[in-house]
Parts: sequence; structure tokens; C-alpha cells
Amino acid sequence: MAVNHRTMSCPPESVFAVLADGWLYPSWVVGASRIRDVDPAWPTAGSVICHSVGVWPALIDDTTSVLEWDPPRHALFKARGWPIGEAHVALDVKAHGDGCIVRITEDAIAGPGRFVPSFLREPAIRIRNEETLRRLAFLAEGGAGFS
Repeated sequence: MAVNHRTMSCPPESVFAVLADGWLYPSWVVGASRIRDVDPAWPTAGSVICHSVGVWPALIDDTTSVLEWDPPRHALFKARGWPIGEAHVALDVKAHGDGCIVRITEDAIAGPGRFVPSFLREPAIRIRNEETLRRLAFLAEGGAGFS
């Protein structure tokens, strides 16, 4: 299981404002290239966003669903990217001084990606999620997600 942490100069509510706006998903998730639809119930448990992964002409259309939503502390998503597979992605946020610490935990749960040995899979996910948290920080610290 790959784990990354980042200190952000914003309150936890700012992080969850970004997570709550499904249309912002490709702005912070590395690899997501576009959103095709956002469930009106997003981000309640069971809701789904339809996204594409990759670059044209090799786009894969799939979904991410909310498994747990407990703002401004915890969110758990099931991200799909078949034929690669599926992953659980958890974001946990704790207030820290004038800002917060965000932890992202991710691992493959289904499909061919699950069979890649963890000593190869985890470093690749950690590198990807370092950039994911950097992008999330830019958005949250800049006030994205608030109307």
C-alpha cells in the first residue's frame, strides 16, 4: 500500500471543497484527462463521476465512486481504470497549526494491476501521488471548490 503525506497551508475544509467538486477531479488526479459526467449526488457514498484516463487517442473511459465520505476528515474512493484495474484511494486530513496534513493511501484491489508485485507497484503509486497531492494543494490553498 502506497502512502504519501503533504502539509498544506489551508484548513481541512478547503481540501474537502476541492474533493466535493467532481468537475475538478482531472485538475488534481494525475492521469485523469477529462470528466464526462458527475452524479448530482456527488460526493455522497455510492455516487459516481465518469472520467477518462490517458491522452487522445488512447483514452479509457471509466468511473470513480465514493465509498466513504466524512468531511473534513476522511474520504474513500474506488477508482476504476480498466483494463489496468481498480484501486482504493483514501484521503485523510488533519488540522495542523494554521493548515492541515493530508495523507493519501492507495493500492490496487482488482484487475491486472493487483498482480504487479508490491515492491514495483508501490513506488510508482507514491511518485504519482506526490504530484497528485501537489496539485490538490494548489487548488485547496487557492480556494478552488468554493462558490
